Amino acid sequence: MYAAIAGVSTPTLDRVMTRLSGAANYSRLWLGIAAGMALLGGPRQRRAAGLGVVAVGLASATANLGVKPLFLRRRPDRVAAAVPEARHVRMPASASLPSGHTASAFAFASAVGRVMPAAALPLRLLAVAVGYSRVHTGVHYPGDVVVGSLIGVTCGAAVGRLGDLTDPEAR
Repeated sequence: MYAAIAGVSTPTLDRVMTRLSGAANYSRLWLGIAAGMALLGGPRQRRAAGLGVVAVGLASATANLGVKPLFLRRRPDRVAAAVPEARHVRMPASASLPSGHTASAFAFASAVGRVMPAAALPLRLLAVAVGYSRVHTGVHYPGDVVVGSLIGVTCGAAVGRLGDLTDPEAR
């Protein structure tokens, strides 16, 4: 699948995916969305934003500090796979499995979506796009993204459940 994605010419998509992948570095995309929700929204949006940020922290720690050291999977060789240079983003030095970008994306989408169901679908679609961007740019295998998404959904659901315990409306 990695080679199939690398072999398709998509110049317009390349620009979008490299920008999206870069925007998700250090969870800036999710922190920016959370900041917008907190600044422009009411109490429910602020609560969702806070839980989303906590979920990102948990997923990032789980993926990068807990799981990556267990597998130490090498990053893809995007030159050998002929990933077009226009798609290249900085190749991380960390292990490939799991995708931390994807774990953070799905954690945020899951936690926020639990508090704000109307935001669940758009945020999950954005999380899918971030995960795909990591394969499209050549820095992850599809399996890395799948495992990252599972970690993210699990962490987001756990934070969401804990958030329910302190939410008077959830009782």
